[in-house]
Amino acid sequence: MKTMENGHPSDNCTAENLPLYNFYASVMIMEFTLGLPLNLSVLYLFIFKLKFWKSKTNNIFLFNLVLADVLLLICLPVKAYHFLNGNRRSTEGATCKAMLFMLFLNRGASIAFLTVISVDRYFNVVHPGKKNFAKAFKRSPHISFLIWLLLLPLTIPTMLKSFECCNSYGREDDTLVEDVTDTLREVVFFTQILIPFFVLVYCTVCIVNRLKKKTVGDSTKLRRAVFLVTSVMLVFSFCFLPCTIARMVLLIVRVENLPGAEAIVVQVFDGLMVLSYMDCLVDPIVYCLSSTKFKSLYLTTYCRCLLSENVEITESTISKGNNSSPKRNNNILLHSM
Repeated sequence: MKTMENGHPSDNCTAENLPLYNFYASVMIMEFTLGLPLNLSVLYLFIFKLKFWKSKTNNIFLFNLVLADVLLLICLPVKAYHFLNGNRRSTEGATCKAMLFMLFLNRGASIAFLTVISVDRYFNVVHPGKKNFAKAFKRSPHISFLIWLLLLPLTIPTMLKSFECCNSYGREDDTLVEDVTDTLREVVFFTQILIPFFVLVYCTVCIVNRLKKKTVGDSTKLRRAVFLVTSVMLVFSFCFLPCTIARMVLLIVRVENLPGAEAIVVQVFDGLMVLSYMDCLVDPIVYCLSSTKFKSLYLTTYCRCLLSENVEITESTISKGNNSSPKRNNNILLHSM
């Protein structure tokens, strides 16, 4: 195996196990092929059918979640191309930094909007009588714009040096500036996942407990609501936690100077990062299509032949729903719990 002078395999950007990385590339191509049309079709509905900017619900947050997934999916063919050519990343510095910027910005946006949606749902279900900051902003794009703006500086540490390889963390000859840069990059990576995870755990537990105690209401809607909040946790745990754990192990074996173990962990980490991109494929299904009304709108628009007469809804019904009052319109998507 090729290594650099310092003996750290993750400093070598060559994909040594080419068949394995060809498989990773195939998975990313599959994610792109399936995920892009699905996300674009949902994006079309938000813009031309639901007119999300006029919505009184959290459609603006959902629109930005889908938008972040689309922008992330666009990066996957480039990354797959590098894997197929035996490289873990682009050999050109500008292309590598541009890819890191897009991947981490849009991945972070996807996690951020997922968390904001869950927090908003938490207040609406657990504390329906209390006003909260999410309600104050969800009727305008201001909070969405703020999230994108705050994520921009968080991508800077990942662009100072290549994150996926040529990572100098753990070298004995690092300068103070290099140590600070590497540490900041790792802090950003872990906090971007761990903090939202704990927020999601808290919100999900509270929502499930609240819904279990509710004895009045449609039991079918209650079961659907429990399914929605628990699927948030399942998707997040499946897509993001494995690569976080692998990153922890990679840092440990690197600091302990175990090149043999590191060579294996690097390949596992790259594979689990590919798995994390699966989030773009399942987000529209879990957070959008699980709503009965949105699912009916989706099928009416794209798969009319699959609908029976008593299930089909017309476009005029949707447009009326968009112009109705907040109290009557607050069930169109995730508030249909």
